[in-house]
Amino acid sequence: MSHIRTEVRGSAGLVTLDRPKALNALSLDMIRDLTVALLAWRDDPRVERVALRGMGREGPFGAFCAGGDIRFFHQAVLAGDPRLEDFFTEEYTLNHLIHAYPKPYVVFMDGIVMGGGMGISAHGGDASLRIATERTKMAMPETNIGLFPDVGGGWFLSRCPGRIGEYLALTGQLIGGHDAVTARLADIVVASSEVPALWDDLGDDEAFARLRERVAQAPADGGASALAARRADIDRFFGLPTVGAIVAALEADPSPFATETAALLRKRSPLMLHVTLEHVRRARHMKLADDLRMERDMVRHCFQLRPGAAGETFEGIRALAIDKDHAPRWDPARIEDVTPGMVEAFFASPWPVHAHPLRALV
Repeated sequence: MSHIRTEVRGSAGLVTLDRPKALNALSLDMIRDLTVALLAWRDDPRVERVALRGMGREGPFGAFCAGGDIRFFHQAVLAGDPRLEDFFTEEYTLNHLIHAYPKPYVVFMDGIVMGGGMGISAHGGDASLRIATERTKMAMPETNIGLFPDVGGGWFLSRCPGRIGEYLALTGQLIGGHDAVTARLADIVVASSEVPALWDDLGDDEAFARLRERVAQAPADGGASALAARRADIDRFFGLPTVGAIVAALEADPSPFATETAALLRKRSPLMLHVTLEHVRRARHMKLADDLRMERDMVRHCFQLRPGAAGETFEGIRALAIDKDHAPRWDPARIEDVTPGMVEAFFASPWPVHAHPLRALV
């Protein structure tokens, strides 16, 4: 059964992620079906723009995409399933396709937008429209499962204003639509009640021109944004050079923001906090193709550096989604016990340049 529904209406190619019971978490088949549709429409003169939405439990909208199918990751590790490698190679290739897409790419980020959902929403080119609502719940929560913000997360988070990217990457903090605009991860916030009509009008050129004009005139500051209100503190703490320095400064500060943020970081994988900070700061100076190649190296190490159940990612998924005890046994257990060598190992490519699975990305 396909969990991707496509149609051409007027001059628009429309995609619906249709796996509502799993909050539209991406399977390998969904990644492949979405890629096939985008490639076909890229070269189809009838299609002038592409739009993407998610199916909610009660009908269209209300949920966008909760990320990659982490239950599949867990099963694939136990079974030695080679499709785990295919998943990341093809997902990152799709992220790059969206980034380089020559036609307007419109995303309705209504409801949950996390992890892999960010990978298919944050990367549209200059002609993209990223529409959030009051129901948007956005996050890159990978450090909570012993992973790092992949799907090009290093690239788009490092381009958030100030140190918002480091803050979101390390904490996995959930943000709303106005925060997403502040972070430059969305272009406009509209009422969820408006979304069905906007979708229905996408095939009409004049209606789409009006939507583009509305987005162009939307305030760039995100309106009522909690991120904007916390910006000075975020920059002060998350601009520090190391995870150890960030946590020490937070724990020395008596403010509620510092106390809550330090406690949150203490729950994340210590190893992957260090890896993630290094990742975001390297990606700040890379183009997307290079960042995706680096992430492909890193995600291979997440599953192979300590094979099978010994890995941080396997343990994080076990604790969050399989056993649901929310008590991961991180190794190392403390932020202070992570060594530079442990971090550096994630950035050594397991492939020579000519054989890298993403060598064709430019």
